[in-house]
Amino acid sequence: MPTPRQPLTRRACLGRLRRWGGLGALPLIGGLGGGLAGCAPLSRTLTPPLTQALQRDPEAARPTRAEVRDVPFVAQGDLLCGPASLAMLLGHAGQPAPLSRLTARTYLPGRQGSLQAEMLATLRREGLLAGRLRPAPHALSDALDELAHGQPVAVLLNLSLSWWTRWHYAVLTGYDLQAQTVRLHSGDTPDAHWPLSTLEHTWARSGHWALRACRPGTLPRHTEPERLLADVLGLEQALGSEAPAVLQAWAAAQERHPDVASFWLGWGNALAARQDWPAAAQAFKGLVARQDSAVAWNNLAWCHLQAGELEAAEQALSRAQQRLAGEPHWAAAVADTQRALELARPTPAGAARGPAVAR
Repeated sequence: MPTPRQPLTRRACLGRLRRWGGLGALPLIGGLGGGLAGCAPLSRTLTPPLTQALQRDPEAARPTRAEVRDVPFVAQGDLLCGPASLAMLLGHAGQPAPLSRLTARTYLPGRQGSLQAEMLATLRREGLLAGRLRPAPHALSDALDELAHGQPVAVLLNLSLSWWTRWHYAVLTGYDLQAQTVRLHSGDTPDAHWPLSTLEHTWARSGHWALRACRPGTLPRHTEPERLLADVLGLEQALGSEAPAVLQAWAAAQERHPDVASFWLGWGNALAARQDWPAAAQAFKGLVARQDSAVAWNNLAWCHLQAGELEAAEQALSRAQQRLAGEPHWAAAVADTQRALELARPTPAGAARGPAVAR
């Protein structure tokens, strides 16, 4: 499986899949003619484990059939399946990007393909909240849930064998559990129908690598706090705290997980970066209600100070100072806020004001 630091083996994309003769019958290694007595039935043996689990324990809330509409099809051509897959995800999110720009950002001629890390980073630089799906045993069920949620999913497949790799990115656009099929934009075929088991066989060879990307202000179907926090921080690192997409992502995350202090902190910091001091103060008030910490009270004090609310700033700063015994690493930040507050206080007539302190 290619990783961000490993070269892609052979060709990273199969250009025109129809010339390959279809994917329904992948070659089997090893004889099946003898010694089947005592083994599991052949149909079960050839059904990969995630598909078996899905058949045994279907999720009641998941519809039997789902189709994500408005996923533009971009013919992938030879070796450009990565950039084309990104173009499809971006187009569905309402933020189309030229294929030439995506190719310049992700395609490596020397490796004849696109690396997963660059695929993820490019979606974030384009302003989407992007992240990987959970690996097995959750990969297939999570992918179907995202499709039912109206979100296409990019997957990395190996269309050959584990020891003779033909890596290929494709975009899942739907599924039908009764027919045991999935739909995907792949090669030069929009909405191709594949057996569910074929998808899993070819997908497993990449460790079930999958990528989803949401338009600003929306969230994926599965949003475990730790994974969502990493995704929002990745978007912030790509665009900067002041970007509107970052602010929308923090707000959506805080709304989805109101009891997680990290989302209130990130939301408040993003508002402060835009110098929206009243709104940032409200966010930090939500934070101190959930996390009685020096950093929370100090940030609240700073927002009140910038808004000219000196009495409220003094009260919040006092609470921050009370917590420094257990959080000494915030002492310098609290001291900076203290000095800034002293400079902001009205100077008595005839008194000399000290030098300005850079923050």
